[in-house]
Amino acid sequence: MPLDLFRSKKVFIGVVHLPPLPGSPQWGGDMDWVLNRAQEEALTLAQGGANGIIVENFGDTPFRIGRVEPDTVAAMSLAVDRVKQVTTLPVGVNMLRNDARSALAVASVAGAAFIRVNVHYGVMAAEEGMVQGEAYDTLRYRAALGADVKILADVLVKHAVPVGPQDLALMAQETVYRGMADGLIVSGPVTGQPADAEDVATVRNAVPEGFILVGSGVDESNAGRLLAQADGAIVGTSLKRDGIVGNPIDPDRVKRLAEIIHELS
Repeated sequence: MPLDLFRSKKVFIGVVHLPPLPGSPQWGGDMDWVLNRAQEEALTLAQGGANGIIVENFGDTPFRIGRVEPDTVAAMSLAVDRVKQVTTLPVGVNMLRNDARSALAVASVAGAAFIRVNVHYGVMAAEEGMVQGEAYDTLRYRAALGADVKILADVLVKHAVPVGPQDLALMAQETVYRGMADGLIVSGPVTGQPADAEDVATVRNAVPEGFILVGSGVDESNAGRLLAQADGAIVGTSLKRDGIVGNPIDPDRVKRLAEIIHELS
């Protein structure tokens, strides 16, 4: 069970939002700076009380649907490896936007414990285009790698809308029972905006024994309410200085939120 991986009754996973990587429009040309920034933020999260860390190529906007370029895979591998070197916490990979195969490859090589997949099962319409789940290929690729990497999958992911009417409870069940995801993530409409507590409850009722995380908008003011029916949260924006996603992580914000989440246990 993923809950055993994080060794906490309420899981707090902090996000390392990587700056633009090689090949992206805003790439700054200094990979050492990127790696040092990733290391610094990972240490801040670990020292502040996080139970896990997930690394994202967040600065690579605009994102492409499907496979990322080899330079992105190489840069992500270096970044995840650097984070792994400085912390004993479970580390995850999110390869935006929706490249589960490359995320698994990076996780396998760098020794990461889990990946986040925005659309693992089903089809969503996003700003970048149509995003189609590849559960069939992802599960078989994980088996071929022989990698013990957990798959945490979003249900009706943020920055996207369903293609046609969609039942949240049914999609949660399909993602776990047919898509074989190891855990589910419930998010708000966009980065930094909170999930609906009723949506979290719906997913919990649909998959009572499932591992469920809130994937956006958790902060000091709403953690108790949003995590009442969840096993934990993936948190990025509210940990940043002044709550601005592009800013560095604020150590005090990490510590305060960690205390709140762990008290919920």
